[in-house]
Amino acid sequence: MTNAPKKRVLSGMQPSGLMHLGNYLGALENWKVLQEEHECFFFVADWHALSSNYADTSRLKEFVRELLIDWFAAGIDPNRSTVFIQSHIPEHAVLHLLFSMMIPVSWLERNPTYKEKQEEIKEKDLSTYGFLGYPVLQAADILLYKPDFVPVGKDQLPHLELTREVARRFNDIYKTSVFPEPKEYLTKFPKVLGTDGRKMSKSYGNTINLSDTEPVVRQKLKTMVTDPARVRRTDPGNPDVCPVFEFHKIYSPQAVQDQINKDCRTAAIGCIDCKKQVADKMVERMAPMWDARASLTSTPSRIDEIIQDGSKRAQKVAKATLAEVNAAMKI
Repeated sequence: MTNAPKKRVLSGMQPSGLMHLGNYLGALENWKVLQEEHECFFFVADWHALSSNYADTSRLKEFVRELLIDWFAAGIDPNRSTVFIQSHIPEHAVLHLLFSMMIPVSWLERNPTYKEKQEEIKEKDLSTYGFLGYPVLQAADILLYKPDFVPVGKDQLPHLELTREVARRFNDIYKTSVFPEPKEYLTKFPKVLGTDGRKMSKSYGNTINLSDTEPVVRQKLKTMVTDPARVRRTDPGNPDVCPVFEFHKIYSPQAVQDQINKDCRTAAIGCIDCKKQVADKMVERMAPMWDARASLTSTPSRIDEIIQDGSKRAQKVAKATLAEVNAAMKI
């Protein structure tokens, strides 16, 4: 008997800053599970980072490097997964160009993220061709590897549907079946709040980074907001509205969560002690990653070797797909 071929999965991440716990809990933990059972392609989307950060690229290489170190330290295994950098595979740009010749502008203008981001990010000029067209580059990134599944949250489904529309349009125009339509692999993204109680985000400056040292992590948790109605130590608290308790849900055993829930409501525990308990659990989970980070940082050539190997494997697939595209288009 022969084993059925593994399903292929593709996902990427922008190097727009240092990786934080929201990225890790929301994406990397899912990737680690997927690589055990599937053929996985994971890439650093450095060209995508330019769509909104084109005016300042001074730290882009640094962020790419740090992102890769975090991935490997967190458990992404280059022996199980193909890991590469988007800009190292020029076929991404070529397929993006070819797709851009046939995609209606109206498809891009209806993208919900297009206007939302322009409203949210007032300090940057996002009225660029690159920002409008980044879903086309995203479609090229995905379809180049013909994945069976793309891990997404529900809010990202419209982006994946646009990729499927691009595949259908290409196949229809050129009377071919080059591109299969990738399916969504719905993943649950935990609610990860930042130190100010808002969603953890680089743009808010409220992150706990994977590269933070233990003293920094503990200090950030000390300053984290809690139940705003609990002013004095003797005031009862409400864990349902406390950002610190959200971390307990992620890191603490159920018995500890139940005890904290009870003691907070009766003022039997103060915020300082509550934060210390969750800090201890968080540090316990992050310590192995810190050790792995230290090892990777001390041997930088290892990262280069992994990326060279991953690029070779990725480009082999990318070249084969682009050859099919050229044949279909007769160019």
